[in-house]
Amino acid sequence: MRRTAALAAAALLATAPLAAGCSAAQKALDCGKVAVRITSDVQEVESAARGATEHPKRLDTALDTLSHDLDQVAGQSHNDEVGKSVRDLRTQVEAVRRAVDAKRKPDLPPLVRAAATLTAVCAGGYVPSLGG
Repeated sequence: MRRTAALAAAALLATAPLAAGCSAAQKALDCGKVAVRITSDVQEVESAARGATEHPKRLDTALDTLSHDLDQVAGQSHNDEVGKSVRDLRTQVEAVRRAVDAKRKPDLPPLVRAAATLTAVCAGGYVPSLGG
């Protein structure tokens, strides 16, 4: 699943120069940045979850980073589909946090699917840049 999301993000970046007009090209680049950032955040959550018993703070940090990036996406986009996708992904972030707090193994596939959905919505050109 991580590879699929990474390939989707790479495809979005690769198609940016082909978009017609500066506005379309900028939207494609911004979307690609969002896709890469969120994909990277989710991959870090997955990696941190595997080593959570040895380094529990790493998972907290990874979830905090993902939450921060979701805040940026939500704050810069006024599209309903993006808002729903961000809310769904936040729900999954909170589910992972609850599992960790309860000393249970987090269920990560729903988190990965929610991130892939946000990336797919972004492909519609609705998501602005995360800046930096």
